[in-house]
Amino acid sequence: MEKYLGESIPQLGFGLMRLPMNGEKVDIEQTKKMADIFLEKGFCYFDTAFGYLNGESEKSVKEVLVDRYPRDKFVLATKLPAWAGAKTKEEAEQMFYTSLERTGAGYFDFYLLHNLGEQRTHFFDDYDLWNFCAKRKEEGLIKHFGFSFHDKADVLDEILNKHPEVEFVQLQINYADWDNPTIESRKCYEVARKHNKPVVIMEPVKGGILANPPQKVTDVLKAADKDASPSSWAIRFAASLDGIITVLSGMSNVEQMEDNVSYMEDFKPLSEDEAKVVDEAREIINAIPTVPCTACTYCMKGCPESVAIYGTFQAVNIVNIYDDVEAAKGRYKWNTEGHGWAKASACIECGQCEEVCPQHIHIREELKKAAAILEG
Repeated sequence: MEKYLGESIPQLGFGLMRLPMNGEKVDIEQTKKMADIFLEKGFCYFDTAFGYLNGESEKSVKEVLVDRYPRDKFVLATKLPAWAGAKTKEEAEQMFYTSLERTGAGYFDFYLLHNLGEQRTHFFDDYDLWNFCAKRKEEGLIKHFGFSFHDKADVLDEILNKHPEVEFVQLQINYADWDNPTIESRKCYEVARKHNKPVVIMEPVKGGILANPPQKVTDVLKAADKDASPSSWAIRFAASLDGIITVLSGMSNVEQMEDNVSYMEDFKPLSEDEAKVVDEAREIINAIPTVPCTACTYCMKGCPESVAIYGTFQAVNIVNIYDDVEAAKGRYKWNTEGHGWAKASACIECGQCEEVCPQHIHIREELKKAAAILEG
C-alpha cells in the first residue's frame, strides 16, 4: 500500500513541452522512439498541457501513446491554463474537453490547474474550476486533481489552506533555485510537505540551463564523478527529496532520453558526500554577482509604466550566472509579454522604484543594461 499518492510511480517523468520538432509539428517518429525507451525501462509518467507547443504536444500523445499502448501502461497528466485566453467560464471548461479530444486518452490520471500564482490564480476562482474538476473526478474523467504553481511560498500556503481538496502540487525545484529568493524552491517544497501534499517536480534542470552550468560548477561535478552528466546531478537532487511523485524532464531527443534513463533506471538517492558536492555547486552559483533583487515587488506597485522590474532582473540574472542569452530572452518574454507587463525599455526613469527598493538597487541603470542585452 502506498504511503502517499504516487509513491509507487518511478521518479523520472517525461515532460512533453520540449519535444523534437519538424517545423511547427512534433517529430512523431523520434518521439515514439523516446517513449518506447522510456516505457521499456519501466517508467510511465507523461506530462503535457493544453498550451504546450500550441496544442501539438497533446495531439502527439494520441499518436505516440494512446494509439500504440494499452491505456493502463502509462500515466498521463495535462493542465488547464484558464488565464490563457479564456474569456468565460464555458471557454475555460472547454479546454478540458479539448484536451480529452486531442489526446484520445479517455481520462487523465493527473489533472492540473495550470500555473497558479501572481495575477493568474483569480481566473480559476472566477470560473469555479475547482468544483468543475471535482465533478469530472466524480465522473472518472480525472483520477487525481492538483495544480502547478509559480509564485512565493506564502501564496502557496494560502491556496492550500483554501483548497485542501487538491491531492498534489507541481513545483519548480532544482538545486540552483533551492534558496533563490525570487523562486523559493525550498520554501514552496516545505509548504507542500506541511500540507501533506505530494509533489511533482518541474524544471529540475532549470529549463536545460543546469545541463550546461558555469564552468566552475562543471569542474566540481566532474571531479566528483567524471562519468555523470551535469543533468544527472540536477535530476537526482530533485528525486532524492521525500514525498515526490516524479521528477519531470523535458527531453528533446533520443540521446537525452538515454542519458536520463541510464541513471534513473536503478535510481539511488544522493549519498551524503554527493549532497555535499551539490551544495558546493550551489554555493558557486550563489557567489556569482547578480542583480540582488528579492522579488518583493515594492518597485512595481507604483510604476507608472507597469515595467516588469523583478521579472527583468530574474531574466538578466540567467545571463549573469549561466551566460545563456537565449534562455534569458525566453524567460524575459514570459515575464513581460506573458504576464501583461511592460519591458525594461518602457522605463521613463522617474526614480519612484528606487525610493522604495529595500535592496537599494540602482534600478534605472540596471533596466538600461537589461534592455540592451534582452531586447537586442
